[in-house]
Amino acid sequence: MEHISVLKEGVYKYLDLGAGQVVVDATLGLGGHASGMLELVGEKGTLIGFDLDKANLEEAEKRLKRYKNKVLINDNFRSLKTRVQEAGFEQVDAILFDLGLSSPHVDEAERGFSFMKDGPLDMRFSKDQKLTAYEVVNHYSEEDLANVIYLYAEERASRRISRKLSERRMAKKFESTKELADFLESVTSSRGKKKGQKSKHHPATKIFQALRIEVNDELNALKEALDGSMEVLKVGGRIVVISYHSLEDRIVKHFFKDLARSCICPQEVPMCKCRGESVVELLTRKPVGPSEQEVSENPRARSAKLRAVKKLISFP
Repeated sequence: MEHISVLKEGVYKYLDLGAGQVVVDATLGLGGHASGMLELVGEKGTLIGFDLDKANLEEAEKRLKRYKNKVLINDNFRSLKTRVQEAGFEQVDAILFDLGLSSPHVDEAERGFSFMKDGPLDMRFSKDQKLTAYEVVNHYSEEDLANVIYLYAEERASRRISRKLSERRMAKKFESTKELADFLESVTSSRGKKKGQKSKHHPATKIFQALRIEVNDELNALKEALDGSMEVLKVGGRIVVISYHSLEDRIVKHFFKDLARSCICPQEVPMCKCRGESVVELLTRKPVGPSEQEVSENPRARSAKLRAVKKLISFP
């Protein structure tokens, strides 16, 4: 499928970029958002792009070849603050996180992200990573596997599913995405549904999500990246985050909401010791979603939620 950037109008609206500014694309992918941002900051501006996937970075480099004012970094965005400052920028004007999978991750069977195409149980954003979905499914203890499914798929029957997976892998280990998806369908498809009722989603959808999050430590990386981003962002600068599932959105929502409070002292502190000022202004009280037209043109945008803030004072 052709790569189409999600919520492009919202991204440009809330980033509010101007000529000469420095902007970070923390999830460069194939460079869809980046090309538009480079046009907005102009020749005197700079784009700093991050991607953990070397193949994505190489493709983005080709697509953005005509732009000279860019710095592309092959690293996890959890290192954003450090790598931006190592590149010679103490602070930046704007930061974008688009947390969706890039098209190659979904479309290329050998990457092992999708159960719609048969491939190895991989799911790594970077091939330099050691942990794969194969290791999680076949070698995690039954308890650890159940915890992954419960925490990252929000699946109440996690222990039952983990037990079934453990029983099956003792006889034969899971090798491919289709093999795992078919098995998950066989053990979960009829649970909790009336006769003849069909589920909106394939039974493997959430569990594949859970495996991917575990393999790439996605939620911890996001938390670290948000902390670092707020430190490297200029006063008056903006952060825009597009999330695609409730776990990501919950982290972003609470992070922004806490910083928007006039007092950010921990609840256990009896008296306010902070400056009593909001660190950020919420630019989106509620998340911004795609229009019906965008969803019809790009079905992958269906679950996207955009949140944005503007930094008001120095932090921390």
